[in-house]
Amino acid sequence: MNVDIVTTKEQQQDAFKVRRLVFVEEQQVPEEEEIDQYDDKCTHFVLYDQETPIGAGRFRDLDGIGKVERICVLSSARGTGAGKLIMDKIEQYAKQNDYAALKLNAQTQAIPFYSKLGYEIISEEFMDAGIPHRTMKKYI
Repeated sequence: MNVDIVTTKEQQQDAFKVRRLVFVEEQQVPEEEEIDQYDDKCTHFVLYDQETPIGAGRFRDLDGIGKVERICVLSSARGTGAGKLIMDKIEQYAKQNDYAALKLNAQTQAIPFYSKLGYEIISEEFMDAGIPHRTMKKYI
């Protein structure tokens, strides 16, 4: 498995395909909320198993803090370390671009995953797209 920073239209479509499968089809998030106004301003990442896209994520600047968003892995690839590969690549990108901290809005069911990566909860629970979340932060 390898994570690529999206540089081509094809890679972008691969990332969006995984996001649609996970968020829109599996989790029933409305597509107009999933593909949003920030996509054009973000750095996107796509995880491939051979030639097949199986994971995705994006990074955007939020007032000098790196915001990690839209982390997803196809259900068939969960539990394989795929999510950690995506997060590692995003953290590497953030360090190379002089970010000192990252934050994300974690679905509550994913909090243990992000906690193992060093993220700490910094908010109360809130709803986003009908799914409970909490904000988490990590200094890198």
